Amino acid sequence: MNAGIDRQSKARGERAASASGLVRALGPIDATMIVIGSMIGSGIFIVSAESSRLSGAPGWLLLAWAIAGLMTITGALCCSELATMMPRAGGVYVFLREAFGPSIGFLYGWTLFLVIQTGTIAAVAVAFAKFLGVFVPAVSAEAYLVSPKSSGRYALSLSTEQLVAIALVALLTWTNTRGLEVGKIVQNIFTFTKTAALAAVIVIGLSLGWRANSAALNSAWW
Repeated sequence: MNAGIDRQSKARGERAASASGLVRALGPIDATMIVIGSMIGSGIFIVSAESSRLSGAPGWLLLAWAIAGLMTITGALCCSELATMMPRAGGVYVFLREAFGPSIGFLYGWTLFLVIQTGTIAAVAVAFAKFLGVFVPAVSAEAYLVSPKSSGRYALSLSTEQLVAIALVALLTWTNTRGLEVGKIVQNIFTFTKTAALAAVIVIGLSLGWRANSAALNSAWW
């Protein structure tokens, strides 16, 4: 019974995609890379150090990550079920529209476009520039190309760090305008790089952690 429903949903999704002119240009690997790239953001590289400081011990930190992972998996399973039930382009917008009406879907869509994704893109670009500054000292929030100028209660300025962030957003925007083929290649490269970096951190951390003299002997747990 479920298999029949799945086939019908898939057929409806294919007809809708064909009617709207959407092209199925993403394969399973590309789709997986997009999801992984969306989940692994700048937060894991920036927040980890602060989380370690606040938790005070490796055990508490790992427990927090495990709980967050379970919550994330729960959300992913919910989205998977909803996408199977409503195989149409639009993602969360479609789910909210079908569940709560077009007004809520409309508000979410424009909020996502004007606030949520815009802020996320800016934050990730600034994080990239900050990390680049570790290797290239010229990229810094203190290296001003335009010195701060007072404008009412605010000061307008432009640093090399901000310029790099702006250039990165412009470059990736241009890349996506070149088409899906170019965009997915760039996405796959960035996702592979992030995943490899995290794998390296895990391997190095476990290698160093086996040494007895590196243990946190004064920690509350482990």
